[in-house]
Amino acid sequence: MKPGVTTVVAASTASSEVKPVRRPQSASKGPYYVDFRARTAASYGHAFVWFGKTSEKQVEVAGLHPAGDTMPYILGHLMWVPSETGASYGDLDEEYLTASYRVYLSEADAKKIFSYIKHLQATSPIWNAETTNCTAFIGRIASFMGLKVPFHLLKPEEYVNQLKALNGGRQIVQLDSDR
Repeated sequence: MKPGVTTVVAASTASSEVKPVRRPQSASKGPYYVDFRARTAASYGHAFVWFGKTSEKQVEVAGLHPAGDTMPYILGHLMWVPSETGASYGDLDEEYLTASYRVYLSEADAKKIFSYIKHLQATSPIWNAETTNCTAFIGRIASFMGLKVPFHLLKPEEYVNQLKALNGGRQIVQLDSDR
């Protein structure tokens, strides 16, 4: 299965610890962002990221979810099932949004982080509700960025809200120089 990168146009809204991040040298927000998001779903919800450039309405969406319809989702609670890593139903609709935590990045850091996100999309062929789920997926992105992350078995809304709280709600992220 070949994961795709989903690029869409949506209205952007404002609304991560392996190692501590460097302190920003300037207090201004960078021209790029990663927005950790949660939305409602038929079950306990879904977590995913929007990422892109603040001056553009075009966003990219990355999230881990079972490929297909209801049956893979049900089976994914018992075993590993094939996954998809682009946008899923509802990821672009603000009316389903339950939590959001946006962080801003410099262009240099955005290139590294966006490349990492696309790498995760290309190398995440399976989904399982307990081990390789949507919150674990966005948690890997947050960890790469140097953010503190909560335990991955939280409901998506709670996960995104705890991610924001664990990081003091800070809005600017800079990668360590070794990234």
